[in-house]
Amino acid sequence: MKASELVMASDGSLYHIHLDSSTLADKVLLVGDPDRVNMFKGIFEQIEFESHNRELHALTGRYHGTRFTALSTGMGCDNIDIVMTELDAALRVKNGEWKEECDRHLQIIRIGTSGSLQADIDCGSRVATVCAVGLDGLMNYYKEWETPLPEMEEAFAAHMKLPAGVARPYYVHGSARLLERVAYDMHHGITATAPGFYGPQGRTVRLHPAIEGLNEKLASFEWNDYTRTFRAARNPREVRNLKEITSLKVTNLEMETSAIYGFSHMLGHEALTVCLIIANRPKGTFLNEYHEQMRELVATVVERVGSGE
Repeated sequence: MKASELVMASDGSLYHIHLDSSTLADKVLLVGDPDRVNMFKGIFEQIEFESHNRELHALTGRYHGTRFTALSTGMGCDNIDIVMTELDAALRVKNGEWKEECDRHLQIIRIGTSGSLQADIDCGSRVATVCAVGLDGLMNYYKEWETPLPEMEEAFAAHMKLPAGVARPYYVHGSARLLERVAYDMHHGITATAPGFYGPQGRTVRLHPAIEGLNEKLASFEWNDYTRTFRAARNPREVRNLKEITSLKVTNLEMETSAIYGFSHMLGHEALTVCLIIANRPKGTFLNEYHEQMRELVATVVERVGSGE
């Protein structure tokens, strides 16, 4: 592989995330804010590795014997394109050498913040993403992409009637196993991933969104054949212990999940996003002081992921 295609740091790790197969754990916890990685220092009982590069802060350690890597991503699907590609590549790189064969796969949990699109999901609530709808268009740049949920995708496109100039939305599911294990007592729904924070999420400052009533359109979409659709997923790892959820609404809006789920689907990893709701868009409310609630969510996820298979 050309040096310009898979770029390596001087220490033989991946250029951006500064991890390789020896420093990357199979259980990966993604957060947006680099400072949020420091929360894990108070949870992990042993720290093995730490690196900093731009907005990417990596920390590998152990909790009750379970090995984790916490990694910040910064904001947006463009960063996720880098992070997910390099996480997968890191499994195959050691001391700067690439090995084609690899029998490892990752469990990737994003712990983030998000805005609710449903009036009854208030600030301070926890939402787990069953399926993500990407408004960002990133998956369309990959030859291997093939939607696992074509019926949902078609129904959503018909419902939204988006202008021709925007990217076609894509749908992808997360891991049913992680959903059951980590998020059994949280709200479950569809997460919409936007390619920006202001116009792409229906906000007006000086410029105005091109899609009028975007959030209302998103919030009014409902899929009533969820269980059958999810059980039809190709990867048998993704259909264990699925709760009988009969319908799903678009519950929240953020900027990373569709890319995390899309890459996990293509590369054979498991993924889940759980978000703390810090804004309720229908009510116009915002939770300024949420850091203690975020610490509690981080601790909950680590405890549940580290509790054993």
